Amino acid sequence: MQASKAAKQLLPLLDVACNQYPLHAELPAAIVKISAQMLYLYSAREYVCNYSVSTSRFGIGHDEGSYKTPTGIHCVQEKIGGDAEFSEIFKTRKPTREHANIEHNEIRTNGDCITSRILWLAGLEEGVNKGAGIDSYARYIYIHGTHEEGLIGQPASEGCIRMKNQDVIDLYDCLMISSFVIVSA
Repeated sequence: MQASKAAKQLLPLLDVACNQYPLHAELPAAIVKISAQMLYLYSAREYVCNYSVSTSRFGIGHDEGSYKTPTGIHCVQEKIGGDAEFSEIFKTRKPTREHANIEHNEIRTNGDCITSRILWLAGLEEGVNKGAGIDSYARYIYIHGTHEEGLIGQPASEGCIRMKNQDVIDLYDCLMISSFVIVSA
């Protein structure tokens, strides 16, 4: 399916979010479609572009400790690493000045490097992705770069939304604190 057509089909999700949470409505937004392993970027409710992503290899879910990608309406709570270099590794959300070796083949390596940028998500829906035992922010659900770029486009993460390093750098510059990130099955 053509990307712009798919993006238009997802617009009702953005409309619902804007109606429920109007304080976020005027900001650029993203919708992650897990079944397509794609992130669609919108500005003023108009499709801008899309990126391939990797969501959890354990599937969809909200429970703490599940390593699953949570669905629902989120927003960017924190942006971390705006000055980090391409492929710079983060440990506990701090840049290390070490750089990951980018794996371009479909190979799962040991470890899960968080690289280049972090967009830390907070769930907005009480009882869905916000609250005790299911809170996306408390679960450290991020959009971030990865050293396993060869696995982008297929479920491979431990709950987060992974992107290629240049793509997450570009997205980081487009989304703002409080921008919607809607995650849909």
